[in-house]
Amino acid sequence: MKGGGGGVAPAKRRWRGLAIGVLFLVVLSMLVPLGFLLGLHNGFHSAGFKPLQHTSPSGDRSSHIDNLVRKLGPTLPKDILEGFVNEAKNETSSTNATPRSQQKKGIPVPPQVVLQPLTNKNISRVSGKAGMKAGVDESEGLCELKYGSYCIWREENREEMKDSTVKKLKDQLFVARAYFPSIAKIPAQNKLSRELKQNIQELEHVLSESTTDDDLPPEIQKKSQRMEAAIARAKSVSVDCNNVDKKLRQIFDLTGDEANFHMKQSAFLYQLAVQTMPKSLHCLSMRLTVEYFRDHSFDKKLSEKYSDPTLQHYVIFSNNVIASSVVINSTIVHARDSMNQVFHVLTDGQNYYAMKLWFLRKTFKDAVVQVLNIEHLNPDYYDKVTLSHLTLPVEFRVSLHSSDNAPAIHNRTQYISIFSHSHYLLPEIFKNLEKVVVLDDDVVVQRDLSALWSLNMGGKVTGAVQICMVRLGQLRSYLGESSFHKNSCSWMSGLNVIDLVRWRELDISETYWKLVKEVSMKEGSALLASLLTFQDLIYALDGVWVLSGLGHDYGLNIEGVKKAAVLHYNGKMKPWLELGIPKYRVYWKKFLNHEDQFLSECNVNP
Repeated sequence: MKGGGGGVAPAKRRWRGLAIGVLFLVVLSMLVPLGFLLGLHNGFHSAGFKPLQHTSPSGDRSSHIDNLVRKLGPTLPKDILEGFVNEAKNETSSTNATPRSQQKKGIPVPPQVVLQPLTNKNISRVSGKAGMKAGVDESEGLCELKYGSYCIWREENREEMKDSTVKKLKDQLFVARAYFPSIAKIPAQNKLSRELKQNIQELEHVLSESTTDDDLPPEIQKKSQRMEAAIARAKSVSVDCNNVDKKLRQIFDLTGDEANFHMKQSAFLYQLAVQTMPKSLHCLSMRLTVEYFRDHSFDKKLSEKYSDPTLQHYVIFSNNVIASSVVINSTIVHARDSMNQVFHVLTDGQNYYAMKLWFLRKTFKDAVVQVLNIEHLNPDYYDKVTLSHLTLPVEFRVSLHSSDNAPAIHNRTQYISIFSHSHYLLPEIFKNLEKVVVLDDDVVVQRDLSALWSLNMGGKVTGAVQICMVRLGQLRSYLGESSFHKNSCSWMSGLNVIDLVRWRELDISETYWKLVKEVSMKEGSALLASLLTFQDLIYALDGVWVLSGLGHDYGLNIEGVKKAAVLHYNGKMKPWLELGIPKYRVYWKKFLNHEDQFLSECNVNP
């Protein structure tokens, strides 16, 4: 028994030692990786190793920059990298020469390097902005990182704000008005209250007389500074924020009402501007009238061409001197033979003498111009009370909806110009003529019109350009229950070839006056009477003869404008008005003689 027990004890000791060894190895395997992670291995050096001297924090930063730049090296040009490294080294050496207390500020890393790879364009911007502050550079870098190329585009396309001083004054006035009621309620701030009130009154007076920076008085900067100081003091006073907020909302509502008022006012002034004669044109008419009665040497004898039916007769209804002049100039310039051309300008008594003097002073190659006062003409068949003055072609604005549910942006707008009452006097005014071409005073001729005189209209009364965008069936609300073809296209004045012989045979004028009496109580009676009078009597001219819409449509094709024989500025934006569409006005202005004495005296420069 003793012998057996003595053999078991050594065996147990051997297994205990083995277990301890295994446990030690496990603990060691856990400590070694932990030591590497904590960096403790740097403290154990091999034999013969000489430890490096301790470097300053700036040196650590410098090596950090070198490593960072080296990582980004493939995206940067070599010379740029060297420049950044040398700059970091120079700043490191300069930092070592300063006391330790001043070494807290590190070396600013170029934001372009940290945030994004530099392109060639960005590199040039870095070199050009070396003198800018670090804060500005950092904000630009953040902007480029967040918004990409927008920041570069913004810098390249930055525009200086116009009238910035006026806008600043308005902002100051807005803020001062918001604080003033609350400050005025505090007895201890009477002085500040009076100062705010005085500054508000001064700025209101300045802004009532100035709309641009050029209109501002010289001392405006001092007033702005005083207002700025008063606002700063008002902000420092403890006031009830609810009162300020309430006042701001009141001012905001008033501003909205004021904006709405100005929108309505501008719309009214726009309508007024397009319906009244500009001051310069009124001056021109008055100056010509006075000059006509001052000098009678311009009187000329009547020409035999006025009633010669073998010539080409053009008729223009107008009370605008320069508009009718442009029509005649453009027609003669493009005519192959102006010797056969005769122009008849029918106007009212107010502009008759101005028109007469204007065309007597001018020469139009071999063509002749006759000015007639429609109020002095006495045809026997019409009512003198109804037609006691000149009436120009009537324009109707027609808006067509694409569908019931379509948005308003898809609506189409067309201005239809038709004959006025005065047009139906043509057969009686020109009794000896057989055919005339009627031109509105808002057209410009770009081609020879002699081909119109050889047209065979097949028994039709008038030749006109038809507008099939607007059919008679779409005008049912105006035409009523009258008999008409729903699919018939409407037609336009502007350029019309009229067969006076056929007109007299069918007694078109009598038909028109009967229709006018029948529909005189309806809206758009002139449109209704004219469309029904010439139903089935319109000869459709080719669309290349006239291009209309230059007085309202911004989207016309410029190539089509150049190729059209006649440009018709139908719509509100006539070319002699400042409201005219600029890209179309150039085709009208080139036929106006800007060197004329009367145009200069009246400042006529459309």
